[in-house]
Amino acid sequence: MSEYGATVAWHLAPDASFDYENFDRSHEWTFAGGEVVQASASPEFFGSANRVNPDEAVIAATASCHMLTFLSIAAKQHLKVLSYVDRPQGVVEKNEDGRMAITRIELRPRVVFETDPEPAALKKLHDAAHRNCFVANSLRAEVVVQPDD
Repeated sequence: MSEYGATVAWHLAPDASFDYENFDRSHEWTFAGGEVVQASASPEFFGSANRVNPDEAVIAATASCHMLTFLSIAAKQHLKVLSYVDRPQGVVEKNEDGRMAITRIELRPRVVFETDPEPAALKKLHDAAHRNCFVANSLRAEVVVQPDD
């Protein structure tokens, strides 16, 4: 078992208003290694487009987990990966309960190998990475892998 945490901190500026449409949603995520991420709500919810929002972070974390799992499996199979680039997309909308949720995350990995595996072998790699990605396994959203061949 592993445990992870972070500090998420927000403070109201002196003399700032605190009404729904105008309060500043800017805040920071600080991780154990000292990395600080400037975060906010998404612009649709009165946040800043210049900061990471939680929805983007979930989508990026899902893609990152899939990638790291994929690379580990490929390395164990002695398949040398030269590059891996993903441009994941997520959909935030009302779910079946009528609540706002990330309902779908589409991963679009483009993987370059030293020697290309057969298409069926590549599919098996992605399927295994998807099955073993603990971030994707933790989500209710549909996670789809559409390799960019």
